Amino acid sequence: MLHVRLLRDDRGSSPVEFVLVGTLLTVLTLAVLQLALAVYVRNVVHDAAVEGAYHAALADTTLNEGADRTRTVITQAIGSAYAGDIAIGTSDALGHDTVDVRIRTSLPVLGLIGIPYALEVEAHAPVESLGEE
Repeated sequence: MLHVRLLRDDRGSSPVEFVLVGTLLTVLTLAVLQLALAVYVRNVVHDAAVEGAYHAALADTTLNEGADRTRTVITQAIGSAYAGDIAIGTSDALGHDTVDVRIRTSLPVLGLIGIPYALEVEAHAPVESLGEE
């Protein structure tokens, strides 16, 4: 009879439940924040690629100036560690001359620490010309 009464005793279960539920909610909140950070980094890198492509596509600028613009935007927003691998060039794959910017960078997994070169974005911009074709 004493064993049955001890097994049915609820005293002390509230703190244990609080710790278990609190831990679960904390982990879930941190996971959502990490996902938001990863999406933010991806958006910044993509916007920097677009900015660099459009800058390099202007008639009075060079490809190097576009790459520098891309690097500057990334560095100012999230840091120079994310502006390492920037490739810029021209192509006519879309039916007309375009400037293409490709960035490979880290995908943040734990804070800003991430998997190197796991995130790759591309941007294209039509080349501006001053004369008629």
